[in-house]
Amino acid sequence: MAFACVISFMGIGLVDPILPALATDLHASPSQVSLLFTSYLVVTAVAMLVVGAVASRIGPKRTLVVGLSIIVVFAALAGTSGTVGQIVGFRAGWGLGNALFIATSLAVIVASASGGFAGAIILYETALGLGIAVGPLLGGELGSISWRGPFYGVAVLMALAMVATIVFVPALPKPEKPTSITAPLKALRHRGLLTMGIMALLYNWGFFTMLGYAPYPMELDAHKLGLVFTAWGLLVAAFSVFFAPRLQARFGTAKVLYANLLALAVVMVVIAAGVSTPATVIAAVIVSGAFIGINNTLTTQAVMLVAPVERSVASSAYGFVRFIGGGLAPFVAGKLADRFDLSVPFYLGGVAFLLAIVVLSTGHKLVTAAEQDESPLQPVGALTPADARPVVVAVGAAPDAPEIVAAAAAIARASGSPLEVVRVRETVVIEELAIEPEDEQDARAAVEGHLRRLADHGIAATGLLLTSVGDHAAAGRALARHAEDVQARTVAVGRSPRGPAVQFADGSFTSALTHSTTRTVVLVTPDETPHPLTAATLHELRGV
Repeated sequence: MAFACVISFMGIGLVDPILPALATDLHASPSQVSLLFTSYLVVTAVAMLVVGAVASRIGPKRTLVVGLSIIVVFAALAGTSGTVGQIVGFRAGWGLGNALFIATSLAVIVASASGGFAGAIILYETALGLGIAVGPLLGGELGSISWRGPFYGVAVLMALAMVATIVFVPALPKPEKPTSITAPLKALRHRGLLTMGIMALLYNWGFFTMLGYAPYPMELDAHKLGLVFTAWGLLVAAFSVFFAPRLQARFGTAKVLYANLLALAVVMVVIAAGVSTPATVIAAVIVSGAFIGINNTLTTQAVMLVAPVERSVASSAYGFVRFIGGGLAPFVAGKLADRFDLSVPFYLGGVAFLLAIVVLSTGHKLVTAAEQDESPLQPVGALTPADARPVVVAVGAAPDAPEIVAAAAAIARASGSPLEVVRVRETVVIEELAIEPEDEQDARAAVEGHLRRLADHGIAATGLLLTSVGDHAAAGRALARHAEDVQARTVAVGRSPRGPAVQFADGSFTSALTHSTTRTVVLVTPDETPHPLTAATLHELRGV
């Protein structure tokens, strides 16, 4: 499954190194070649409206296999093409397969990974980084032999991924309630989701203008273009996974997006002004990878923050709008380049980034308000009495969760405090994808199970569900805010099955919780004395 994800993400930059070669060998203009992006992304956009309904009816694994098989067929057909028009048509079919794939791949990895949710996310992030970085490199190497090479390469690798998925990925259950085929369009009635979607459309307009047209003024062969876009891809992956969450935590989603979109506008103006200087274009494109990585993650996060509908529906609606922008941009850019000169599409791309800032500003209050209240509380049973200063225990799906709750109950009993069992439901955002690994019903049932066990032992306790959008650190900060609000006497966490190096690392749930609250945080282990967590002890525990 991870292998399939690597190949899928490779497809993002696989075509870029061969764009000039396609134009030369098939006697086509850059505007004609740009339709490879338009057909692919427009079909992906429209398909995003129905993939949720399809997956909810035939199941995630079948949806994934169908998507992979479609990609195999149309990638191979693209390699056999004799004209640009044929490739454009086959890329449209490829876009359908891609929509089915991206709608289910992360969910399937999370559901089938043996290392649990945290391991699945690490696996997916690794696949993301490898795919985005290696795609242009492979495209350049194969493209230096023939422009057909990248298409055949994708077909072969995706075929292997399809076989691996069929053999090794277990069948996954379908949702109890099928998704309505009209749900994504209805979701766009909500102002927040529509506003963020339009912002993403404008962002994707600028992004795909650069992706589709920047290779031409670089004046490089396929091999060297592959190296340029590999450097770009490394920055996209690194800033998406590692830097975006930290910037968001420090400055807030909206502020980072404003600065980032402005930086991208500047990059586009630099490309436009220096379009006749290949070195300028090359440097600007590589640098843009950092801003694109940040923007991809935080735009998706902003959508998830303001969307008042199910995450899967919000993702489909958002995907539809943003891919429309990405699909139309290369087409319009081609017309402008033919009518005027190659700098005009890049200037227009810069304007699109600036307009995205304007659109974002109209939804600024929505994003800020949602971010400040991104952890709505849902009580499970009775509420904790006001001013009770409870002992709060954070529980997950670990096998020893009942023992962790029991250890926290002992702390509460010793201090004469009520016990509050909190389950944090994370909406994890990776690049442009978002997933809820646990639905509300399952989370509520888990908390109710803890409360019943405590009641059987004569221990009164209350339960809460907290919802957080972002990475693991965002979930830790959400719990820290709650602990401050209720003036918790102690916050207890158990050991992670991923080991101390992961649990106590910077950016982890436990680390963010410890650094974000003034309350006492302790690590509880069955039959052991609670271990206080501070900045100093976190460092020590990483080596335990």
